[in-house]
Amino acid sequence: MTTPIDPSLIGTRTDEFSTSAERGRLRFFAEATGQTDPRYSDLGAARAAGHPDLPIPPTFFFCLEMDNPNRGDFLAQLGVDVRTILHGGQKFTYHAPAHAGDVLTFWTEVTDVSSKKGGALQFIVRDTHVGIAGKPVVTLTSTIVVRDPKAAL
Repeated sequence: MTTPIDPSLIGTRTDEFSTSAERGRLRFFAEATGQTDPRYSDLGAARAAGHPDLPIPPTFFFCLEMDNPNRGDFLAQLGVDVRTILHGGQKFTYHAPAHAGDVLTFWTEVTDVSSKKGGALQFIVRDTHVGIAGKPVVTLTSTIVVRDPKAAL
């Protein structure tokens, strides 16, 4: 059986990192996801709609979270083999808009740890907070499922 994930992990947080989205990435994402609203790809349309630049599409924050240069450290420190994880879910809570060129700061906090099926499946729920100059923009809530590779599910 996989070593149980210690519930004292709740409340721990990662170091902050900062990144920004440039227009080319935003346009590519809008096209790749079938976004037809021109505000997400045309600077003139974005400005005509009252935005200072291209707005960051709602789910693109998940892509920006992958810019974390230390993104694998969290699971490695727990001794979790990445071959045993599944993405169990994602939720976004929006607080304010963000745009191309904004410097966004990310940090993640563990909010819950639990298990099912006698420990064969363990769940880690994390909130990633994204802000601009200390003001909240979005909270990404993700669930990581760690499966015991030896357990029959």
